Amino acid sequence: MDRLLSMRVFRRVIDEGSFAAAARALDLSPAVVTRLVADLEAHLGTRLLQRTTRRLAVTDAGAAYVERLRAILADIDDADASVGAQTRALAGQLHISAPPLLATYLVGPLIAGFRRLHPDIRFELDADAWDAPSIENHDLTLLATNEGYDGSIVARRIISVEAVLVAAPGYLARTGLPRRPEDLTQHDCLRLRLPGLRPHVWRLRRAADGGEQVVDVPVRPVVWTNHGEALLRAALDGAGITSTSLEIAAVHLHRGELVRVLAPWIVGRPSVYAALPSRKFTPLRVRTFLDYMTVQTQEILAGIGTDRPGDAG
Repeated sequence: MDRLLSMRVFRRVIDEGSFAAAARALDLSPAVVTRLVADLEAHLGTRLLQRTTRRLAVTDAGAAYVERLRAILADIDDADASVGAQTRALAGQLHISAPPLLATYLVGPLIAGFRRLHPDIRFELDADAWDAPSIENHDLTLLATNEGYDGSIVARRIISVEAVLVAAPGYLARTGLPRRPEDLTQHDCLRLRLPGLRPHVWRLRRAADGGEQVVDVPVRPVVWTNHGEALLRAALDGAGITSTSLEIAAVHLHRGELVRVLAPWIVGRPSVYAALPSRKFTPLRVRTFLDYMTVQTQEILAGIGTDRPGDAG
């Protein structure tokens, strides 16, 4: 039995959710995938998966085993990469996890330029709106946080931005432009669900003499979701007022598709961090993309800073 191959196959069955899907992903036959997992179970002397006609369930032993496997296989891949990097150009798979909004507006626009420089690097991008992403399962995990990040996570800050309120001109034509934070009580609000945020209270901030003025405004959320891109799409279609980073909104503000409201009030100063697995070795492809993303993002921010879109409010 090729034990390493069996380990990789078993992990892929877990990740894909079925033998057939794992077989397609690995370009193997379903029969080979089934046999390799069975060989692994025989070697370990325990059942890793419960197979029924309707679904595939992971046993307690299988769940514990696959978590150890992820770290072991990642270390093997890193060791191969560290040796290979000495003798060949940058290559390999880059596994990135990001919320949909960051996948669309941060990672997506960087892929073409990066691959022109390093055409042998392939991207596997998981764009899921998870509240608690599995950092250990990816080379890079992008996190957006309003007040900092968990100090136990190995992470690099990529950007810090201002989150502002925006709405479509058509929506404001129907409802009128809010002039004061309190006016939000009369508007349809599209809220982003984040840990610790209250859906019916919107906290606004602005610079004031001697510090910062903070106002908590009771609002009526008509949409409440952890999917930032869905909120932006709904706002563009005229569903109501939402918040997003000024940098993400910039292109829509310039085109007139969105209007900033209640400036100079903001709803926060979020930062984007790139979190790394807690492994000692970071592959060269990961370090190279991380450096590229940091430089490119800072250049984009500098360009926006010299040509800020006009505000309304």
